[in-house]
Amino acid sequence: MEKFDYREALKNIPHKPGVYQYWDSEKELIYIGKAKDLRNRVGSYFNKDTQINAKTRVLVSKIRNITFTIVDTEVDAWLLENSLIKKHQPRYNVMLKDDKTYPWIIIKNENYPRIFWTRRIIKDGSKYLGPYASVSMMHTILGLIKETYPLRTCNLNLSRENIEKGKFKVCLEYQLGNCKGPCQDYQSEADYDHNIGEITDVLNGKIGNVVRSLKSDLDKAVSELNFELAHRLKRKQDLLENYQSKSTVVNSSITDVDVFSIASEEKYAFVNFLKVMNGTITQTQTIELKKRLDETDEELLTIAITEFRTRYNSTSKEIIVPFKIDVDDIKLKFTVPKLGEKRKLLDLSQKNVMFFKKEKIDQYEKLNPEVRTERLLSLMMKDLRMNTLPRHIECFDNSNFQGKYPVSAIVVFKDAKPSKKDYRHFNVKTVEGPNDFATMEEAVHRRYRRMLDEGTELPQLIIIDGGKGQLSSAMKSLKLLGIDKQVTVIGIAKRLEELYYPGDQYPLYLDKRSETLKVIQQLRDEAHRFGITFHRKKRDKGTLATELELIEGIGKTTAEKLLKYFKSVKKIREATETELQEVVNLKQARAITQYFNPATSDIAGPVGSNE
Repeated sequence: MEKFDYREALKNIPHKPGVYQYWDSEKELIYIGKAKDLRNRVGSYFNKDTQINAKTRVLVSKIRNITFTIVDTEVDAWLLENSLIKKHQPRYNVMLKDDKTYPWIIIKNENYPRIFWTRRIIKDGSKYLGPYASVSMMHTILGLIKETYPLRTCNLNLSRENIEKGKFKVCLEYQLGNCKGPCQDYQSEADYDHNIGEITDVLNGKIGNVVRSLKSDLDKAVSELNFELAHRLKRKQDLLENYQSKSTVVNSSITDVDVFSIASEEKYAFVNFLKVMNGTITQTQTIELKKRLDETDEELLTIAITEFRTRYNSTSKEIIVPFKIDVDDIKLKFTVPKLGEKRKLLDLSQKNVMFFKKEKIDQYEKLNPEVRTERLLSLMMKDLRMNTLPRHIECFDNSNFQGKYPVSAIVVFKDAKPSKKDYRHFNVKTVEGPNDFATMEEAVHRRYRRMLDEGTELPQLIIIDGGKGQLSSAMKSLKLLGIDKQVTVIGIAKRLEELYYPGDQYPLYLDKRSETLKVIQQLRDEAHRFGITFHRKKRDKGTLATELELIEGIGKTTAEKLLKYFKSVKKIREATETELQEVVNLKQARAITQYFNPATSDIAGPVGSNE
């Protein structure tokens, strides 16, 4: 394969804003990007000191030619990149997932224009407003227009010549009051166009302007004692004000701004857009972007901003974003609000994008459970600063009762799910008294000594239930076995759910809603449940064995044999001498019977008697 001399290619690339294109050996366009400085951006792909991921390295290895286009500003580069990606759809570019054709409201280019909705855009001079991501919202607006402004719905050619010749007659819509009869010149074209102007303002969110104009006309009608007209104007005003009160989300002084927010995962990102006019959200939509080269949130957001502003023909000078975007353009102002009405808008956009993200991920994971597993493991790896996916996790917990009956338990999760067949108990052998640290040290050593002896694969993550003390004890055993560098080990303290790393003075705090923390808590709780169950059985067995030892002739070993055979003291109490002799001798059987049933045993003769 021929080697690409990127140094020679860079000599011809200027330090100017523009769009660059990468081509492979088959002369196929594989990537399109934008840059504020073309040479610096392209050069960064080939700089060995730059940290790039595996996918980007594959892309770079395929580059055999670089072309570029210079533009005046970085915003122009955004627009050109967006149009070229849509046209060529290179394999390594972010993929915009939009499987819907959203509807538009059209003001038809004709005499006495009709207003209706469509999914097809035809370049015939008509005005299109939208698109509307919410179909119900679009129908609500059309319903308001129909109720407030009587417009024609017929498709007649209402030219001045046809009207004057009297070619048409009014229809039922006129009789019902839904149309003012422009076909027979009952409504002037000027009056009709005035209504269309007001409707355009409503659709653009400028309801306040229309309401103020209506109030002026209403006052004039009242002063002229034209109460019928005043009544119609008042009804129209009430309808618009009612719609405005439901639509206004912020101060009406916020005019013509675009709001964007982003939520990203390992493979996908989601961007929400709100168009705000006079305090009213006139358009909203959320789109999904599929990552190809581990793009940053800033890169993804700029792609989405360009797409939305092109799609909605937005000319807003102010763009509200969740973080600073490095763009120099005197025509645009990027705002990162901290307080006030603009912050409320950003928060609203963020709520929308988070809801959309959750809904989409839930859909994916229901159809493909392995997708959830991979996402969760990737999230845990990132949150816990690991180098590998924690497919095999083990968690240790200790239980004792005032130093007696100490046990250790280990639970195992594989692919973030319990693997109960791999759960294990440990009877503590080398520790006397209530020494939780020494108990942990013994359990960890025994567990991994055996795994090493058997050649079993070690877990990627070990969780110790406890704080720094228990964690240090576990690390002693791991160092002794020489595997302390091969696994990630953390301790979880119950009080504030702090996560401790070996040798790290300060704990790591995860968000209480974090999925990573929930898995760790599930492991901890499962280890505690499993350990305490075994501990109680051992304690109960020990307590019962102690009671049996009170019987003359019954020692610890015999007591344990009886419990193992009969399973409970109750069954031993109810057993006959013959049944007891399955385990003990006649003398011991009679002693047990006499202990539990002294009234009935008095009838029997002394042990060894022939009576």
